[in-house]
Amino acid sequence: MARENNRFMFDGGAATFWGTALLAGLVTMFTLGICYPFGVVLMQRWQAKHSYIDGQRLIFTGSAWGLFGNWLKWWFFTCITLGIYGYWVIPRVTRWKWENTEFDPATPAVTYAR
Repeated sequence: MARENNRFMFDGGAATFWGTALLAGLVTMFTLGICYPFGVVLMQRWQAKHSYIDGQRLIFTGSAWGLFGNWLKWWFFTCITLGIYGYWVIPRVTRWKWENTEFDPATPAVTYAR
């Protein structure tokens, strides 16, 4: 049964997703995870650009450099603990993502009709 709820909308497509994901993955892979913050920012900007809450588009305002210092520290601790510290890193990165996501003031509210 389909739900008629236009409160949360997403209009992203497969082509732009795969292009962005490929670039983010390559940046992360070729730097052995050190430049992961740059991949995160690419993906978060793509996701926010295509996400709407109550007709207002989201915008990701974070920068890779804003996460980079902490990421180097977390990456180091994750490596020396053989991945165990990663369980603490995931919630911290998730919190950082949400703290840097806002409503786009330049975009008027959009209403979708089904």
